[in-house]
Amino acid sequence: MDARLISLLKTLLVLGRVSNLPTVWSNCLAGWLLGGGGSIPSLGLTTIAASLLYVGGMYLNDAFDVDFDRAHRAARPIPKGEISERTVWSAGFAMLLLGWLLLIPLGIHATILGILLASSIVLYDAIHKSVAFSPILMATCRVLLFLLACSVGQDGITGLGAWSSLALGCWIVGLSYIAKRESLSASPIQLWPLGAMAVPLLLAFLTNPGYTRTRALLLSLLLIVWTWRSLRFTFGGPSRQVGKTVSSLLAGICLVDLLAVTPSFGYGLIFAGFFTLSLLFQHYVPAT
Repeated sequence: MDARLISLLKTLLVLGRVSNLPTVWSNCLAGWLLGGGGSIPSLGLTTIAASLLYVGGMYLNDAFDVDFDRAHRAARPIPKGEISERTVWSAGFAMLLLGWLLLIPLGIHATILGILLASSIVLYDAIHKSVAFSPILMATCRVLLFLLACSVGQDGITGLGAWSSLALGCWIVGLSYIAKRESLSASPIQLWPLGAMAVPLLLAFLTNPGYTRTRALLLSLLLIVWTWRSLRFTFGGPSRQVGKTVSSLLAGICLVDLLAVTPSFGYGLIFAGFFTLSLLFQHYVPAT
């Protein structure tokens, strides 16, 4: 393969932060299962649309942040001169539009949620550097994605699906709070916002009575261990490695989804596969 083509492909993958796509697929599967499952083609179309919305949003993130990146992250593709700012703007909005158009055949609820998700993505990208509540905006995007996947299930958005989306949102608030400090090495990191990351554990305990509670507790323990391991990069040594913490927690989204559905062994393997893929992809494409 031509070296220039390889370089361009790498640039496109880095811009889209595609190492995080398995977490998007995991959200889609979990939401669809909690929406009653049903049509596999609908799940597939939703997953493709969600992937386009995510990658498009990541492109626009770099486009909106270009001035900040020139000052603080010169290795990003636009400041480095690997791709033009205009191209990134055009590609980002094109992917958002295409992602939304793919949702239209899935019905009115998917169409409306797609509009809300695309709008939330653009809003986050536009203002996340200038507002303190950007973690909530990021969480809103994931909540809407989860609800979108629920809506294409045969039962639609169920009560458990809605509560699970909010629990996921709480996890994302804690994750995004840490991520916001990745480029601010001197900024203090308080512990109390991370308490939101315990909400999925509480929900799993409350919604899994009887014999399923044992399985939920085991999955909760797995999530706790992974979270502790991730936070150690920032809090466990003499130097802060916020980027490692954020990348590790991003992969952990798959474990949050796994806990939300407390699935059969077969589905558990799929979520484990998404988790593994996320970690594997991070070796080639940075997650942040």
